[in-house]
Amino acid sequence: MKVLVSEQIAQKGIERLTKEGVTVDVKTGLSREELLKIIGEYDALIVRSNTKVNEELYQKATKLKVVGRAGNGVDNIEMDGATKRGIIVVNTPESNVVSAAELTIGLLFATCRNIPQLHNRLQERVWDRAGLKGMELQGKTVGIVGLGRIGSLVATRLKSFGMEIIAYDPYISDTRFKKLGVEKKETVEELMAECDILTVHTPKTKETYGMIGKEQFKAAKKGLTVINCARAGIINEAALIEAMKEKIVKRVGIDVPEGEPEPTSPLLDCENVIVTPHAGADTVEAQDNVGITVAQEVVSSLRGEIVPNAVNLPTLPMQEFDIIKSYLKLGETMGKMYYQLEKEAIEKVEIVYRGEVAALETSVISLAILKGLFEPVLKERINYVNASVIAKSRGVTVTESKETDIDNYLTLLTLKVMSKGKVFTISGTTFGLGELRIVNINGYEFDINPTPNMLIAENTDKPGVVGQMGTLLGVAKVNIATMQLGRNEAVQKAMMVLAVDSEVSQDTLDFLGGIDGILRVNFVKI
Repeated sequence: MKVLVSEQIAQKGIERLTKEGVTVDVKTGLSREELLKIIGEYDALIVRSNTKVNEELYQKATKLKVVGRAGNGVDNIEMDGATKRGIIVVNTPESNVVSAAELTIGLLFATCRNIPQLHNRLQERVWDRAGLKGMELQGKTVGIVGLGRIGSLVATRLKSFGMEIIAYDPYISDTRFKKLGVEKKETVEELMAECDILTVHTPKTKETYGMIGKEQFKAAKKGLTVINCARAGIINEAALIEAMKEKIVKRVGIDVPEGEPEPTSPLLDCENVIVTPHAGADTVEAQDNVGITVAQEVVSSLRGEIVPNAVNLPTLPMQEFDIIKSYLKLGETMGKMYYQLEKEAIEKVEIVYRGEVAALETSVISLAILKGLFEPVLKERINYVNASVIAKSRGVTVTESKETDIDNYLTLLTLKVMSKGKVFTISGTTFGLGELRIVNINGYEFDINPTPNMLIAENTDKPGVVGQMGTLLGVAKVNIATMQLGRNEAVQKAMMVLAVDSEVSQDTLDFLGGIDGILRVNFVKI
């Protein structure tokens, strides 16, 4: 595995890559031409915000499997091109959240108590507090736009100062609001009409760009303090400056001025404004965390493991990650079995989640199933990122359904594959600490622990078939580890699943297929 680091990350991140056995080339300051010339040598690329990862680069990066963004946003990475090629894009949204939340509170204190202005007067040898009377936080109402990771940290910390917390976030559940002890507001205008302090913690998207402008400031409580440590543009700067002139806004603390990194924002010339140069993540601890996290995620991606911060995958909550890993393995295993047992091209896939698994983020499990389905028959790289794209390109319809009620099992995954009037069905579950079980194949009931090498044979349900199978495998020097039998008495057929210690040659399979009563026999490799 060979990784190019094109922008500076913490040394601890480089050390983590090296420790994991990766060849690391740190080449910062490359020109565009130099980058394009060498990118074809690398399996992974780690960037920050300056390197443009786009179609031009993808065409040269023939070995590229993962792009790691050391930071939160991915504005400089073209997602469609990465997804189409099965290139995983990871970032580090959790690594600097504490630092960003603490800077928000630092700017709030500095703004409400005029700390920089007072400091500047003393540096000029002037002992004068006139016109710089501050505001206490206790008893004031804070309005938070965006109650995600950083917004939640800000809320919990400000509650300890005896402040009332209200928030606007249409994408956060009422349960989450109640758990944090935060009052929910239905509109930004309603929020601004009640809060003494406004702080913004939402991503910059088409929906949120300019979401706080002239009309919202008209609804605001007079004397408002405004803090923005999220992204420039969420608050319209022209509208903010106008609101300051009209005495609607009294104080401002901004870490993300428009025009960055050029210091051209008109806020720099305004009184009662504190501006910092996008320093939310600029702590030793945050940068170490970012470097270590992006390094580990790149290595995990290169090893074919799923990572919680893959941007071009369904969002996977951190608290669900450990729980869902066993389902990902189960889903991929079930998918891999289809083309090793059947030969017909897939027309439609139905995935049914029952029981406890239905409450999880199942879309990523569906991707694991699709990865398993297509991996045995396609030469191109198949992973969690491009599995659904490949299914669509092959005309395969994929549907998901969920049922909370279930008999006999706490949780059950069922995969149905339709092809030319035939239906292949397989079901599986998990036990204990990630133990997998295949419990049904085409109506035959089992309790199979999937192993790397398995023989699956369907036969007429009559005496002697199993014995002959064991004898002939012994002749072929294939050792049987376990054997399970399933019966369908209605059609007088049976199926046997044998875990074996080695691969089985085609000659041996042909030999076994000649046993009287054997309808078909397949070697399955997981």
